[in-house]
Amino acid sequence: EGRNLGVYPLVRLPRRQDSVRFASDHPPLGEKKGSASMNQHQFFTGEIFDAYHWFGAHIEQNAVVFRTFAPNASRITLTGACNGWTETDLVQDGRSGFWSVSVPDACAGQFYKYRIYGPDGSVTEHCDPYGFAMELRPACCSIITDLEEYRFTDEAWMNSRTASPDAPLNIYEMHLGSWMRNPDNANGWYTYDEIARRLIPYLQKNGYTHVEFLPLSEHPFDGSWGYQNTGFFAPTSRYGTPAQLKMLIDKLHHAGIGAIMDFVPVHFAVDSYGLAKYDGTHLYEYPHSAVGESEWGSYNFIHSRREVRCFLQSAANYWLTEFHFDGLRMDAVSRLIYWQGDPARGVNGDTLEFLKNMNRGLKARHPSALLIAEDSTAYPGVTRPVDEGGLGFDYKWDLGWMHDTLEFCQTQPDLRPRDHGKLLWSMHYFSNEHYLLPLSHDEVVHGKAAIVQKMWGADECDKYAQARVMYLYMFTHPGKKLNFMGNELGQLYEWSEAGTLDWALAERPFHRFFHSLCKTYVENPALHADYAPDNFRWAKNHADAPCVFGMERRANRETLLALCNFADSEQEFTASLPKFTVLLDSNAADFGGTGETLAVSRKDSLCTVALPRYSAVLLKL
Repeated sequence: EGRNLGVYPLVRLPRRQDSVRFASDHPPLGEKKGSASMNQHQFFTGEIFDAYHWFGAHIEQNAVVFRTFAPNASRITLTGACNGWTETDLVQDGRSGFWSVSVPDACAGQFYKYRIYGPDGSVTEHCDPYGFAMELRPACCSIITDLEEYRFTDEAWMNSRTASPDAPLNIYEMHLGSWMRNPDNANGWYTYDEIARRLIPYLQKNGYTHVEFLPLSEHPFDGSWGYQNTGFFAPTSRYGTPAQLKMLIDKLHHAGIGAIMDFVPVHFAVDSYGLAKYDGTHLYEYPHSAVGESEWGSYNFIHSRREVRCFLQSAANYWLTEFHFDGLRMDAVSRLIYWQGDPARGVNGDTLEFLKNMNRGLKARHPSALLIAEDSTAYPGVTRPVDEGGLGFDYKWDLGWMHDTLEFCQTQPDLRPRDHGKLLWSMHYFSNEHYLLPLSHDEVVHGKAAIVQKMWGADECDKYAQARVMYLYMFTHPGKKLNFMGNELGQLYEWSEAGTLDWALAERPFHRFFHSLCKTYVENPALHADYAPDNFRWAKNHADAPCVFGMERRANRETLLALCNFADSEQEFTASLPKFTVLLDSNAADFGGTGETLAVSRKDSLCTVALPRYSAVLLKL
């Protein structure tokens, strides 16, 4: 068929003399067959977390068994390289909706599709919903894949991995395809294993504890960044094979770096070869457009169907189990809480029930994995355990902190005293949840400007100075940290998936500052023991300086004091302070600042620190 199998090794299975074997020749659902078994009752009640062990294309001793769920289809045929692209019928197990066929001489690496005949007479070719690999877009065949091809060697990491809220969590969010361009690839992409050689040393050197990938599940449109999927069990072939992705994660773990992936349990791509009207009816999506279509033009999952719940929670479990991801950042959680994400429309009980059950099941199977919610609502208990009435996430993005902080930094300096409450408000509600402070990809696209460019004014030096203050405020404020790639370089233009980072900036002072800031965060427990009751307090300033913010952090008998001056003039901070050492000074010449010596004076019991305009310091008391 002219398809390129270059990166998918063909594994020839032992030849058999018999012809295609049908469903009646292998065990029914619920009967043990190696690792491939599934309880039919639990599937229809939404309790299955490993449906991918049964569905999809599975290499068995002498054949490949194909299984799919399509209860309303009148006929399903397999077409692919394993049968010369002819049609081979799958057979339904009674009226259960489970269809299967066993094909001898099929090979790992071969392409296939299902041709599904709907009850209305329609005939549509689909990729395998549970397929473990797919060909490069715009082509859409699934690929027979041996999930055991790569064997992990990260036992030490997996056994010592922790979800402790006291551990440092400094996440580098990235879009794998545009982080760095490969001049030898027509699309500019490195493979998963190729990028490991470049990415891992960078993460280690610059003080990141985890990397978070925008969705790596297969998707047809580059501009969706992976958030509109067609292959929920298939790592995108843009960057190679499932085995190569496993190798990347294995190497990350050996380097002491965790791997998180964005997971999309709310909606899916509308492409006809995907989940849309899979069996000729609305099987995975709502039948009505009022709730069936999302604001992004995709189809919303119908979470009231227990089979759909099994599909999604099995996909989530699949990435954690088979690929050793250390966490999932779940996208658009507000749409799982409220109808269409709108509190005015009320809570969606079915989706909320699905979310709670999924998170409970994932934490039971992976207690040390991180579940992170991108949630913009005020719904309570997002990070409480499900058994205590919560939603079961480990962390919730603090989007309120993000909006308030960036709006404050965009305000002209003489008006900032009026708005200083924006930087104080986050600590009024901080104890409600376990928060993560995000400056994500969403903040540097679609006309929003890069982070440095958001800073007030037109002078580039002033923008960088204010950005250094803002980042020191971020890293000393309670809450875990996330920054999108390019933030650390101080880029002045927005991110585009069609471009790449401005790597020339890696030699600039701002990057040295960011590197030092990340290292300082990781090395000082007072900065990441976020949820101890005595870890944080606002430091009282006896001087009249409303644009100076003082934050005291404590842990393990260590006390740190961050002083941040957002004013465009020198400001003073006066308090009763012991002797201190300067851990970090945003105004240091090596970081692009003026290099002024920090002026300190003492009178009676008070100490006054004179902070230059747009500067911040971190002191160890």
